[in-house]
Amino acid sequence: MLLSMTGYGRATHAFGAKSINVELRSLNSKYTDVRLRVPSNFREKEHDLRSLLTKRLQRGKIEMAIEVTSHTGEDGFGLNVPLFKRYYQELSAIADELGSSKEGLMQAILRIPNVVGAEQADIDEKEWEAVEEAMEMAFEKFENFRKAEGASLEEDLRLLCANIKAALAEVDPFEKERVILLQNRLRQNLDEFLGKDNVDENRFEQEVIFYLEKIDINEEKVRLGQHCSYFLEQLDTAKISKGRTLSFISQEMGREINTLGAKAYSADIQRLVVRMKDDLEKIKEQIANIV
Repeated sequence: MLLSMTGYGRATHAFGAKSINVELRSLNSKYTDVRLRVPSNFREKEHDLRSLLTKRLQRGKIEMAIEVTSHTGEDGFGLNVPLFKRYYQELSAIADELGSSKEGLMQAILRIPNVVGAEQADIDEKEWEAVEEAMEMAFEKFENFRKAEGASLEEDLRLLCANIKAALAEVDPFEKERVILLQNRLRQNLDEFLGKDNVDENRFEQEVIFYLEKIDINEEKVRLGQHCSYFLEQLDTAKISKGRTLSFISQEMGREINTLGAKAYSADIQRLVVRMKDDLEKIKEQIANIV
């Protein structure tokens, strides 16, 4: 089973005359990046929330917002009266000095930071329990979203890996042809350059064997096939977090495909290599969204 790093979950839970809304979302990221938006009286819980998110969601750019709304309008906001008066006195004095109108002055002061804000109250334990229930509901929806996305990604990855294995199986017939073509080409070049009667046949055979050993691709084919099989084995494991493992395997697959292309000396094999590279790039794009 695969989990997508992209996820979304939202839950609402009633607590007395209040509504508790919890929203979770995540996007791709190589690391765990947690961002929180919570009411000011929940600030002391931020460390616990970060630890919980890291443990439950594991990897990705994670955002969680908790909102507590009162149906009676008692949202715990207050006016900093001394600060308001200080601003009003100072700004009124400046307005009188400059002969400016004071119209709209009070509304402007109310928009200044810290004049109106949330009251700092201790956490109500029962309210926090309700928040935890809402979080659990949001987690469930979030994880279901990730599983659905992960199932789609897994289907694509299996298909792409199968495409690479199929292209690899098509290399064999062209490999035998290229050996004959290379021998004929070397023979033709030597005959044209030195003359047919001046070619040392024993030395020629030795050079051909040495050259063919240098461009032999059997080792690359075997390793690429093993990497593909290991890739599929990892998809079958029960481990949840496998994005990094699959990424490492895809890098090894890329090395073998690149070497295969460098040693090909065959237009037909090069076309197969291009197909494999195309599928591998798609695999890497998909893996970037896996936990």
